[in-house]
Amino acid sequence: MRMTGLLLIVLGGVMEGLFALPMKFTPRWSWENIWAAGSLAALTLVPLPLVLLTVPHIGSIYASAPPSAIVLAVLFGAGWGWGGVFFGLGVSTLGLSMGTSLIMGLIAIGGSLIPMLLQHGDQLMTGGGAALLIGIGIMFVGLAICARAGSLRVGNRKPACSSRSPFALGIFYCAAAGLLSALVNLALIFGEPIAKPALSQGLDLSTANNTVWALVFTSNYLVNLGFCIFKSVREKTLHKFFLPSTAWYWLLAVVMGILWAGGIVIYGRGASMEGVYGPIFGFPIMLAVSILTGNLVGAVGGEWRGSPARARYTMTFGLSIMLLAIATLGYGTYLIR
Repeated sequence: MRMTGLLLIVLGGVMEGLFALPMKFTPRWSWENIWAAGSLAALTLVPLPLVLLTVPHIGSIYASAPPSAIVLAVLFGAGWGWGGVFFGLGVSTLGLSMGTSLIMGLIAIGGSLIPMLLQHGDQLMTGGGAALLIGIGIMFVGLAICARAGSLRVGNRKPACSSRSPFALGIFYCAAAGLLSALVNLALIFGEPIAKPALSQGLDLSTANNTVWALVFTSNYLVNLGFCIFKSVREKTLHKFFLPSTAWYWLLAVVMGILWAGGIVIYGRGASMEGVYGPIFGFPIMLAVSILTGNLVGAVGGEWRGSPARARYTMTFGLSIMLLAIATLGYGTYLIR
């Protein structure tokens, strides 16, 4: 692998594992406040500048793209956006370590299974298809073990994130986040015709795909922003945006937005630099780095402090199983493609 591309893939994974960290440093804001501010930052700083600065004649490109491709990219981007909403709720409920692990594990399943069924369904019974199915089975085992570790950690006390939501609800949030977030793959698959006019202008594939990313990102973060504003109105937390001594929270929201959207962009750039096999090797690497980063930050932040030793050992074992599953999924994808 080219070293620069590999480093960008790893950097993207670190950013995705860190992006929810600012939530820990905004105690006077409710979840919907920091998530809305982070969504606004991501929406403002990434989609429009990304496409305007890298793709010339963007208006003509969208005008020549099939309307159905644009509609599908927006719809699947909105589905991904709801995955982001549940991601935030899941991390808020279960903590960064547990939430990131469960969600990224489910994204690994969707990110491998959905493209195979859509583009390589005839290879389901081949060696590569068998490896993918084995990897998915291993991942479910790892997810179950990690969920058990979370149950042991919680016991009769509240989760480390001090959420009022029960543990079972947090598991539901993470499951919904992982499954819906996989829709980003569908957005790229069905949005491919949008990028073709950009390719005809001589742009490389990664840059041409910015035409799709701009639509997907905009739809994604508008859903997150809209939901959080609605929740702020319903929960009467809008005033918290203007509490004294919280102005610097907006800076944390900017950091959150840059890590959130920027991590995906940087990963995509790194994967494209690795050629045709970039996404094959890059996606598992990015997910593994995200899971490890989220757990490291969670551990340093004290999410497992005071937990029974059995819970910590169970979580470590579950993470090991999940990393094995990610490696197996990556190998299966390699065989298929």
